[in-house]
Amino acid sequence: TDNNRGFAVGWYGTILNTINGGTNWTAQTSVTTNILSSVHFTNDNIGWAVGWNGTILNTINGGTNWMPQMSGTVSPLFAVHFTDNNTGWVVGGDYDDSVGIILRTTSGGVNWTAQTSGTTNILFAVYFTDNNTGWVVGDNGTILKTTNGGIDWTVQTSGTTNLLSSVYFTDTNTGWVVGDGGTILNTANGGINWTAQSSGVISGLSSVHFSDNKTGWVVGGVQYTVGIILNTTNGGTNWTAQTSGTTNVLSSVHFINKNTGWTVGVGGTILKTTNGGVTFVEDNQTNLTPNNFYLSQNYPNPFNPVTTIKFTVPANMNGEKSNIKLVVYDMLGREVATLINEDKQPGTYEVQFSAGSSGDATGLSSGIYFYRLTAGSYVETKKMILIR
Repeated sequence: TDNNRGFAVGWYGTILNTINGGTNWTAQTSVTTNILSSVHFTNDNIGWAVGWNGTILNTINGGTNWMPQMSGTVSPLFAVHFTDNNTGWVVGGDYDDSVGIILRTTSGGVNWTAQTSGTTNILFAVYFTDNNTGWVVGDNGTILKTTNGGIDWTVQTSGTTNLLSSVYFTDTNTGWVVGDGGTILNTANGGINWTAQSSGVISGLSSVHFSDNKTGWVVGGVQYTVGIILNTTNGGTNWTAQTSGTTNVLSSVHFINKNTGWTVGVGGTILKTTNGGVTFVEDNQTNLTPNNFYLSQNYPNPFNPVTTIKFTVPANMNGEKSNIKLVVYDMLGREVATLINEDKQPGTYEVQFSAGSSGDATGLSSGIYFYRLTAGSYVETKKMILIR
């Protein structure tokens, strides 16, 4: 919200807060273990965080207390944006439901109303320049625009079928969208026409932010390879790679002026710059010990050929290891693969389930499968979809 105060959200209901520009980050109590995918504040005190299973959280005291709000959906919510303390939108969706979800509030989230998106594609980002004019973007190159607060949404031609993950406008005419395959799109007329800009990369791009009509940043990357940061000083005519210093994918970027900004990503990565990205430095990270067992939804889902499953193992009273078993089953309850069957120390883990030619899912047909985490009396099962 300014040079000193900021928030970051992520897996397992994590909410972090800083009051000194990121020198120290402190965990806040979020009242959920669901993945949180987006956070937005209208001032130092009032903000919202959204995530999976229809989660919407609100604070009116800078995160000292977070309270759940009723979204009316159990589908994942991926982005939240407010234009003032009362008026805001949340977007998301689920492949199972085949609908792009848009929710709107004019009461600060006391009540959320579903809007008709007119698309079956999942929506991943939302941005409004005022209470009436806004855009949402999503899967299969989807771009929708409204000029009446979302009562009506109009399809805009993006010129791509790539997943679009982030949208940002500096005024009602000038905006950018980024997504998979190194996609960067720009409009100078409110989205009537979208023009591709050359990013110089083919990796997924996750987030875009501009400090003015000329100066902006895009982040993304390839896990275990490089965290991508791109910068432009001419509105995207040219994009230049900046050195991130991390091999983790970067998922979000935010600047408060041309010089000072932060980007966050996989593995608790937080980077800060005070010179426009000429150099980025790693902020202090908070390593949280899980308090409960938790099994996350696999990602991506549906998947082919590989999906990742994450889970947490909490500390017990005696500091002992916990016996963990993670097994995949088909629709008939037959065991397909045992991914883990061993003792684990407290912490956060991830395991890959592969549908490749030599992976665990070799010979499996398209369809619904289940994975179950068992640890003593704790048992949790989630659904995943394999597409051939």
